[in-house]
Amino acid sequence: MNKRTCCLLLLFAWAGRLSAQSPDVYPAHWWSGMNMNRIQLLLHDKGHDLSQLSPVIAYPGIRVSRTYRFTNPSYLAIDIVIAPGARPGTVPIVLKGRNRASVSIPWQLKERRAGRGKQFAQGLTQADFIYLAIADRFANGDPSNDRIPGMREQTLNRDSMYHRHGGDLQGITQHLDYLESLGVTALWLLPVLENDRPARSEHGYAITNHFKVDPRLGGAQAYRELSDALHRRGMKLVMDAVYNHTGLQHHLELDPPDSSWMHRWPRYTQTTYREQTLFDPYAAPSDTRRMSEGWFDDGMPDINHHNPHMAAYLIQSMIWQIEEFGVDGVRIDTYTYSDLDFANRCNAAILAEYPRIHLFGETRVFGTANQAYFNRNIFNTRFKSNLPGSVDFQLLYYGIKPALTEPTGWMEGVNRLYNTLANDFLNRDATRNVLLLDNHDESRFLSVVGEDWEKLKIGYMWLLTCRGIPQAYYGSELGMKGFASPDGLVRADMPGGWPGDAANAFTGAGLDARQQEVQNLVKRLGTYRKKASALKSGKLMQYVPAGDVYTYFRYDEKQTVMCILNTGSSAKEVPFSRFPERTSGFKQAVDVLSGSKYPTIGSVTVPPMRMLVLELQ
Repeated sequence: MNKRTCCLLLLFAWAGRLSAQSPDVYPAHWWSGMNMNRIQLLLHDKGHDLSQLSPVIAYPGIRVSRTYRFTNPSYLAIDIVIAPGARPGTVPIVLKGRNRASVSIPWQLKERRAGRGKQFAQGLTQADFIYLAIADRFANGDPSNDRIPGMREQTLNRDSMYHRHGGDLQGITQHLDYLESLGVTALWLLPVLENDRPARSEHGYAITNHFKVDPRLGGAQAYRELSDALHRRGMKLVMDAVYNHTGLQHHLELDPPDSSWMHRWPRYTQTTYREQTLFDPYAAPSDTRRMSEGWFDDGMPDINHHNPHMAAYLIQSMIWQIEEFGVDGVRIDTYTYSDLDFANRCNAAILAEYPRIHLFGETRVFGTANQAYFNRNIFNTRFKSNLPGSVDFQLLYYGIKPALTEPTGWMEGVNRLYNTLANDFLNRDATRNVLLLDNHDESRFLSVVGEDWEKLKIGYMWLLTCRGIPQAYYGSELGMKGFASPDGLVRADMPGGWPGDAANAFTGAGLDARQQEVQNLVKRLGTYRKKASALKSGKLMQYVPAGDVYTYFRYDEKQTVMCILNTGSSAKEVPFSRFPERTSGFKQAVDVLSGSKYPTIGSVTVPPMRMLVLELQ
């Protein structure tokens, strides 16, 4: 057998294999009429040589503009241009070999999802109330997907915080009535994409396929059904995106096109977690590099955003998820650790496609200026962020926490909350920040405030009346407890999500009086704010704290809401006359929760460690 015959036989064998199982194509489909009409298809066929093949597309309105080959011949990248008038249909991608043998890969060009900006990609505003949940820990709606054969992790043990528990997207869909009863208007889930790692896959942040919903959560169909169910109720879906890293088991890490798609170091090098190195005028370049290019975790390879192919893959995956599943807002994980120029480009691409969508980053930093640096801000610096908003850790760390846990001083206690809000001028629009009491990485708020249930209630009253977009964490409205470490209880199961649970958040069975009090408070105030224009879109005015008493107002032309917080150990008389700009012209104040009425010509008594939310009439 001569060399030419051998090569032909190998090529025919490859073509026969390909006809039975085509290479993976990322993205697996796209849409006609997209603003992003120049995309890069990445083909991957592990163990098989694609490098000698040339792609040809004979489909009206689509043309190949460039082909890329890599050190690893199992990959091929194709730049295609989709004309504005291209019609949806099956697009044959023909891979031709030198001997004219060819293989056709069917690729879909779909019709766009209807209702952009109105039925999806609607964005988030202060009128919204976000509920954050972990799908694996909220409710098990379909036990048949608890374990999926062939996936690396097969744990199923609710007694361990570090094993899978079986919750899924179906379980969440089944309990949307509960979320609606709380006044929730938007659902944010930790990442739902495939996390096919051998352990600790429940949190979702080690993504192994950017174009596949994890089948243990119900897969793509369950995610679409959840999205549709939310939108039918007038609610919204928030996606948790990860710009910074993938999981070790991602195909771009296990079988990379070349060594430049992830950041490589001679030995494992972790990020410094020091965001200051990105704006410090005195920062050492090596520190800056390690901050952005060091790995966040040894199981999460750090993405090299300077690789144009990796950047295209990631940006396209973000837009693909929004269009495919009808996403309304995007929370961006570990935002400060990504290359910030890339983050700006990715944000810009998303906003160009979906102008009304809201993007907010996990800027878990320490200092109001530090946080504002990563938002649209007033700074005259080399780097200018285009990120609309952040998760507002500053008002958590330096606001509501010290207000309820420190004695009042010149810059302590409730004065820290006042001062932190005063620094909003650093942002272009701080109302686009997302407020929180706790989340999947923070200790439960009840534990933070020493298991004082009155302080927990104050926390929710502040959360639902302060400026910004409020976000509650699942189960904290029931007084779930736990510290972020070492027990991991901050990610415990939602009571009632599994058959046989002793308590049930959704029906109220087994809840004690204190749990019911907090849950009912959230329901009443969450429902109230849906119709409260002052809370949905009004301005904020705060007054300098008088001792332990801090007062602020939310107001517009139609409504004024007065919020009084007494963090002291004794009752305080608060005269309405101290706030002439906001109380003048009103006759009475009505307690939003109790219905009690107070004439505004006098004063109101606020008990120790209590908060009042009053509507002026």
